[in-house]
Amino acid sequence: MKRITIAIDGFSSTGKSTVAKELANKLEYVYVDSGAMYRAVTLFAMEHGFITENIFNQNDLIKNLKDIQLEFKFNTLLGFGEMYLNGKNVEKEIRSLEVSKLVSKVAAISEVRKVLVEQQQKMGAKKGVVMDGRDIGTVVFPKAELKLFMNASAEKRARRRFDELTKRGDDVSFDEILKNVEYRDYIDSTRKDSPLYKADDAIEIDNSDLNLEEQFEIILKIVKKRIRES
Repeated sequence: MKRITIAIDGFSSTGKSTVAKELANKLEYVYVDSGAMYRAVTLFAMEHGFITENIFNQNDLIKNLKDIQLEFKFNTLLGFGEMYLNGKNVEKEIRSLEVSKLVSKVAAISEVRKVLVEQQQKMGAKKGVVMDGRDIGTVVFPKAELKLFMNASAEKRARRRFDELTKRGDDVSFDEILKNVEYRDYIDSTRKDSPLYKADDAIEIDNSDLNLEEQFEIILKIVKKRIRES
């Protein structure tokens, strides 16, 4: 069976990573969470004092990009690759609200995007890859055989994020999460370098009223059809 490139874009907390992981496992493809890469760079910037809620020393971060080593290591128990930053597993740290508040600012830096896009393109050079993010179908893999664009209402996305964080014990409020979701939507959609938008040839999936099983069934049918046609 021919192997294709599947690019999944969309707004924050639309379940891109969840469906991408499921697809990769089902198809035995490589899964790449591009958002985790930007989150890891953000964590690096936070740990080195380059960025806080009030300060962002972009030049310091840019100068130190060469010191950032990113790697996905497959976890057999979880069934997907976890993010490692300079040899350390940071999968939990990068999912925090603190990182979420700052990641869009870091992702808007052209120099950061250039470095990470080059790494992402190398990861998918041999096809048989499912990658999710904000600019996968428009910038990273503009010629991907299948492009999906995930969407849902801000309130539904905030509720999902709130449930995820409180389930793992984080002390957060729904209003705080909703504000962060809306802020990230604005930053991601209006940044000058590779803004988030739906590619002309992408298939939009609005999962506001779909559960995970319904969503996956719909997407898997689309994927199988596209593989047959490729």
